[in-house]
Amino acid sequence: MESQTTKDVQRYWHRTPAPGLAGLVTGFHAYTEDGGAMDGLVEAASLTIPLIINFGSPFRIGLGRKPSCMDTQTSFAAGLFLGPVIMDSDGHAECVQVNFTPLGGRRFFGIPMSELADRMVPLSDLGDREIAGLAARLGELNSWEHRLDLVESFIVERLQRSSTCDPAVAWAFERLAASSGRERISAISGRLEWSRRKTVERFRKDLGLPPKAVARIIRFNTARVIAQQTADPDWADIAAACAYSDQAHLAREFSELAGSPPTTWHAAA
Repeated sequence: MESQTTKDVQRYWHRTPAPGLAGLVTGFHAYTEDGGAMDGLVEAASLTIPLIINFGSPFRIGLGRKPSCMDTQTSFAAGLFLGPVIMDSDGHAECVQVNFTPLGGRRFFGIPMSELADRMVPLSDLGDREIAGLAARLGELNSWEHRLDLVESFIVERLQRSSTCDPAVAWAFERLAASSGRERISAISGRLEWSRRKTVERFRKDLGLPPKAVARIIRFNTARVIAQQTADPDWADIAAACAYSDQAHLAREFSELAGSPPTTWHAAA
């Protein structure tokens, strides 16, 4: 499914991944500002591994803080970050973005996600000639639909011949996701017959964050989804439904992972 959205002088295209990419890619996107700048756009912590190929002006991106003029990014890949990401632009960015899951990112990039965690890595620093070639080919096209066609076919073909993530780590991640982040790390370690230390190290290397941090993001995102379903969320009920100790615990997580208290975040969202 493909859709186009126009907002002010910003345009977006979105394409839902084919079923064969389930669990690996969550979306293909294209974006052009045409003069509509971003100013302090906040992206809350998520389990998205983005690949962004930009054909226009660079973004300014800060991890957990307002970006400065030194924080410019053009085309890059980024790993998981346990906090909000804040973005500015000058109104002339235009890019294609692919959103991978942690398992999909591990397979696509072919490197431990610890090498991307808590940072944005320019495509030139990845040293991947295939991805660099994709960026060049996309830049030669004039149609956003054709760009999405090309990037989708490239992703599908590359994932088909890529090695899979460590099956044990993949199982542990899927177990956490299926439990909405509630599964105890000790229980996962026991099922794998690993020590807790080994579980943490393998998770951090392959996916970029330790399992406890991943579980925090999963629970936080579950709370966000529930809150977005109503105009007047009952935060105490949401805290209980997501296994937070109390509403204050939920509020602290929103402040740390979204950069604002729940009510402020909800009003902006």
